[in-house]
Amino acid sequence: MRVLVLFLGMLLVIGCQATDSQSKSELTRKWWSLSFNEPNYMKVWVEDSTVEDINGKLFPRRGGGRAAGSEPEDGTESARGWGEITGGVREVVGADLPKRIYVRWQSVVEPQTYRVWIDIPEEARKIMRESMSESCPTTPDEPAGTVSLVYVGLAPGGIAQVWVSDKCMKAVKVARAQAEIEPLGPHLGKSGGNYYPQSEKSKRYVERFGIPYGSW
Repeated sequence: MRVLVLFLGMLLVIGCQATDSQSKSELTRKWWSLSFNEPNYMKVWVEDSTVEDINGKLFPRRGGGRAAGSEPEDGTESARGWGEITGGVREVVGADLPKRIYVRWQSVVEPQTYRVWIDIPEEARKIMRESMSESCPTTPDEPAGTVSLVYVGLAPGGIAQVWVSDKCMKAVKVARAQAEIEPLGPHLGKSGGNYYPQSEKSKRYVERFGIPYGSW
C-alpha cells in the first residue's frame, strides 16, 4: 500500500512538471522582440521606448542605445534606403501583440531629437501570429518560430518605419510614421544640448554625400 501511494505521488509530481513546462512554453510563444535599425551611416541613439499591447497594458523602457546599421565605406551612396533589416533580440516579455510603439531618439547626423507613437495595424499582428504558429512553406519540416520579430527603423527627418518578420523570417513593411521634434532636445534637456557622438566614418560620408532626405 505504501509503495502504491509513493508511485501515485511520483505520477502527480511528473504531471505537474509537464503542465508547468507546457505553460512556460505557451508563455514563451507569446513573447516578441523589439529592435531598432538605422540607414547606413545615419547614426541613431535611442533614448527611450515604450510598448502598448492590444490589451492596453504599457511596457515602458523597452530598450535604448545604438540602433543596428552599417558603415561599409564602399564609395557608394549606401545611406539611401534601409539596407539590411536586422538587430539584436530585445524580448518584450509578458506583452501581448503590439497596438502601438513609442520611441524617442537622437538623429545624430543632423543633429535632432524626435519622438513618435507608431500605430501597429492588424495586418502586422496577423503576420506575427502566423510566424509563431505556421512553418515556412519552403521548409515545411521545420517548426514555427518561438519569438516574433519587430523592427523599428529610424531615419533623419523624423522618419519611423516598422517591419515584422513573417514565417520565413523575411522582414515585411507594415507601418510608417512621421515623428515630431522633441522640444526639450537630447536627453530631455539634461545633457546641455550634447548629442551622442557621431563616428568618423559617418562624418566622412555626410561630408561627401550629404543626408539623403526623402529616400526612406
